[in-house]
Amino acid sequence: MWGAESGRGDAPSPQAQLARRLNLLLDAAVAERGKPLTFREVQAELADKGIKLSRARWFYMKEGTGRLVRDPALLAGLCSIFKVDPSYLLGNDTELPERIDSQLEFVKSLRAARVKSFAARTLGDVSPETLRAISEYLNMDIGRHPEVEQAAASPPEDTQGGQPEVP
Repeated sequence: MWGAESGRGDAPSPQAQLARRLNLLLDAAVAERGKPLTFREVQAELADKGIKLSRARWFYMKEGTGRLVRDPALLAGLCSIFKVDPSYLLGNDTELPERIDSQLEFVKSLRAARVKSFAARTLGDVSPETLRAISEYLNMDIGRHPEVEQAAASPPEDTQGGQPEVP
């Protein structure tokens, strides 16, 4: 899970819940666009709406650290960018929008396919049975640890294909 947990057992803090929702929206944007939505793009779209967002605030919102962001204009502006109802980030709606849910399933499948393809290229002359066993294991592991998959598969912010973006 992203960020700090609350002191109440395993329940995620409000900051962690917001971070999870933001990161799900960012993953869905990758599925739609074919590339990550960068901080600069988010900042520019918000600026067009008269809303300011610093890199530090964006970082702690995505990581679930720092104070809980409750600015309704900022949260509504972000929802506008991702084309979801404002209640999704304002905390009133616990359901994942259907469009986002289906895109995330697609992203998960693509990531699993990338890992399988890499393993097949790396392992070379391995029997089909061994590749099948590896694929089954990867699919089970991805299903058990979606937060690890998200963190490991997300490219660093402001990169393009693993290379830093040129300003």
